[in-house]
Amino acid sequence: MKVKKIVVSMLVAGVTVSPLAHATNGMLMEGYGPIATAMGGASMAYDNGAAGMANNPSTIGLMAEGTSRLDVAVGGLHPDVVSRVAPAPNANSGGTAYFMPAGGWVKKQGQLAYGVGVFAQGGMGTEYSPLDWVGAGSGLPSRSEVSVGNVIVPLAYDVTPDLNIGGSLSLVWGGMDLQMAMTSAQMGALAASGNLTATGAGAAALPPFLGGATNVGYFDFSNNSKFTGKANATGWSGKLGMTYRVNNQLTLGATYHSKTSLGDMTTGGAQMRMIDNAGAMGPAGTTYTLNGNISIVDFQFPETYGFGMAYQATDDLMLVADYKRVGWAKVMKDFHMTFTSTDMGGIAMDMRMPQNWKDQDVFNLGFAYKTSPAVTLRAGMNLANNPVPDTTVNPLFPATVKNHYTGGVGYAMDKVSEINVSATYVPRVTVTAPAAAGGYSIDHSQLNWQFMYTHRF
Repeated sequence: MKVKKIVVSMLVAGVTVSPLAHATNGMLMEGYGPIATAMGGASMAYDNGAAGMANNPSTIGLMAEGTSRLDVAVGGLHPDVVSRVAPAPNANSGGTAYFMPAGGWVKKQGQLAYGVGVFAQGGMGTEYSPLDWVGAGSGLPSRSEVSVGNVIVPLAYDVTPDLNIGGSLSLVWGGMDLQMAMTSAQMGALAASGNLTATGAGAAALPPFLGGATNVGYFDFSNNSKFTGKANATGWSGKLGMTYRVNNQLTLGATYHSKTSLGDMTTGGAQMRMIDNAGAMGPAGTTYTLNGNISIVDFQFPETYGFGMAYQATDDLMLVADYKRVGWAKVMKDFHMTFTSTDMGGIAMDMRMPQNWKDQDVFNLGFAYKTSPAVTLRAGMNLANNPVPDTTVNPLFPATVKNHYTGGVGYAMDKVSEINVSATYVPRVTVTAPAAAGGYSIDHSQLNWQFMYTHRF
């Protein structure tokens, strides 16, 4: 069990989300905050606390006038990823425990509601032993960690007693670590398709290296920080939302989240190792290490839009349902990385790994039932398609899970203090790449939880 990077602090928004690996609707969490997550992630049309700024910012305007709330939370994400290819032994990812503190503040004053928060939007990643086949025989570890976080400033306004509009601006930061081994055949296939090019005096070494059948290339930029990846970038994004109360029972909601506008994630101190097992460049078994700079070009999180409803069936029972469309196809067409070094006379490499993710349809269904004035039970489902094609799935980026089954409970200790918890079970999904793409299979399941304390004043 390993505790991974935490991209949030205790001064963050009231959402409990993954700062990096294995976010569950592609690279996004199935729900933000334990209230919404317990109901399958549905959140468009009711007050779900400070997490509303990450879900639908207009919902913070559904708070009672003159009130404030502070949410402090912690969550755990526990993925189980196994990659395999015959006849090699199974490769079990060591990234099995991710712990995430969170918190946030919102206030309703007159027709306005506002607040502030910092939270992790999502990410993905895995970690394999140096002895696993995922390392392509390099004898080196294989790992990936991607994290995207936000500082959010939301504002909501009551246009009428029934119509509420809201929006937010976010400062976005992204971080990435990567230790990736590729066989000469994999790199050669990219070169043959025009997705791997090199210039400079050192580029002359690439063709003989790729011609060595047992050679391995290894890209390495990684640190041990619990707060950020070695390659980093900042940018911005925005959200818009609205809610409309049709009558005392039915409220409708809708939201739009823009695509992030991040700069390229860049870092110095990166390495590209050419492990010449075949002796194509010199004595067999020689490793040529190039030190330089790496950039991840135009890595973005997608735009999303959605709409939903909350129906107060009785005084004690609320039913909720949302639909969300996630635009992965525009931002995950390929993984674009450049590497420059002054070693070997100077070399500049440009590599694109095709991804070709599909847009994702997500359906969130749930209910909340008050068994007493103090206790609320919640349950729901999050139903989605897998956006990652079998032809481009990679053991380092297995964002493949689909359906989620959720539950939780809320307990009001008194008029100002409340706790909410949620749990999510994600059944195992197995994907298999065709033989031409590696022929490996990946199993991925999850068990996640969130806990939040709320203080009203």
